[in-house]
Amino acid sequence: MLDRSPELVSLYWTAWETAWGHVVEQAGVPQSPYMDEGFDPAVIWIWDTCLMTHFCKYAPDLFPGVESLQNFYAPLHDGTASALLIQHPDNPPLLAWAEEEYVRHTGDLERVARVLDAGHLQQHFTWFDTVTPGTLLPGAVMPTAVERRPEGYRWGAIQSGMDNTPRAGEATWYGNSRGGILWLDAMAQQALSALSIARLARLVGRTSLAQEYEAHHADLCAALQHHWDDEDATFYDRLEDAPFPFRRVVTPAAYWPLLAGACSPEQARALADLLEDPRRLGGPVPWPSVARDDPAFRPDGQYWRGGVWVPLAYMSARALADHGHAALARTASRALLEHMARTYADHSPSSIWEAYAPVAAAPATDKDGRTSVRPGFCGWSALGPISMLVEHVLGFRVDATTRTVHWDPDGDGRQGIRRLRCGDTLVDAVADGDEVVVEVDGPITLVLAGRPVELGAGRHVLAR
Repeated sequence: MLDRSPELVSLYWTAWETAWGHVVEQAGVPQSPYMDEGFDPAVIWIWDTCLMTHFCKYAPDLFPGVESLQNFYAPLHDGTASALLIQHPDNPPLLAWAEEEYVRHTGDLERVARVLDAGHLQQHFTWFDTVTPGTLLPGAVMPTAVERRPEGYRWGAIQSGMDNTPRAGEATWYGNSRGGILWLDAMAQQALSALSIARLARLVGRTSLAQEYEAHHADLCAALQHHWDDEDATFYDRLEDAPFPFRRVVTPAAYWPLLAGACSPEQARALADLLEDPRRLGGPVPWPSVARDDPAFRPDGQYWRGGVWVPLAYMSARALADHGHAALARTASRALLEHMARTYADHSPSSIWEAYAPVAAAPATDKDGRTSVRPGFCGWSALGPISMLVEHVLGFRVDATTRTVHWDPDGDGRQGIRRLRCGDTLVDAVADGDEVVVEVDGPITLVLAGRPVELGAGRHVLAR
């Protein structure tokens, strides 16, 4: 509930209703039911599915979020046949991050032990570093493009998920999908994977595994500093064998190193400044997919040439909030959600879209610059109305592994949530004026605006 913004609450429920239509059952796949991304019923994408888990975690008994990852683990690493095709096996490697965020909400340590003992996360981490570019795996639509080089990762715009991003250049030598560019997000996502594997291993007492991946994480974080440009105070892709080392295109991909824990406080502050600058990634509609002052920026979006993509906004907000800039994450998240709500109200048809125009209350245009992107995309766009609303606008952060709920209510008026899951405990928390009422059906620690309070089962009235 958020009495001062009923349109955001309405969009929240619309997102859940739309997402329910993306729970699919199909014969001949390792995991059914599973979450469909809303693009092609015969094909699944790694990064779409991983990012969908970040809203499914709020209703894990109804939405098969993390379970859907089995449709990648089994074909890619166990050789299991599947009726589903995998579009890009070398899509952003976000499987471990999805598993880590899920256990924060479910507390399901048995699943963590099972996944680690099966070796799927570790296999995917190693595979991403060792696969030969141009490999066409059984069950995959596209051959791989990723290639680990001594200096970083060659990759491709489509494989990175940012299909027509100006990061990839135009018809020049460095625009080749595999040659020329060393992609900062490939390295940062591998660092994030290593960090998540290490944290998951710590949770279930796999100490040697944790130490192994903590070392991988440290090495990748050190290497990421070669993508940092002191002059512009941001992370860039690098150019191989070029007179100038950086491909100076500012995009939200710069926040992947922050999420991966690779940034100093000074670098985090500089990345926050990017989002506060209306000429770059800020403005009334934050997180355009390329900076507003870039020559490639299109006010109608044109997919990744200015379109606002909710999954990258979610990632960026999570990175900022986890590294000292929660207030900015809250302000920007609210601005994005208000834009989504305006678009829902003002544009016909009323829908939650694949991406949003960075200026007008409208969906982004597709790569052709004429047609609109896909409607009903819940799909990962549900991350805004659900996860960003809960985590940043309302200010909840759950950690079921420690039975802790952090809550930082914002502003006046009645606000809160009912049936928030923290492991096997359900939490109702409502703030109204100076009073906070919390009902729980099991013991938790509530960290209310930084103040820890131990709560047993029952109803509790607290001062705000």
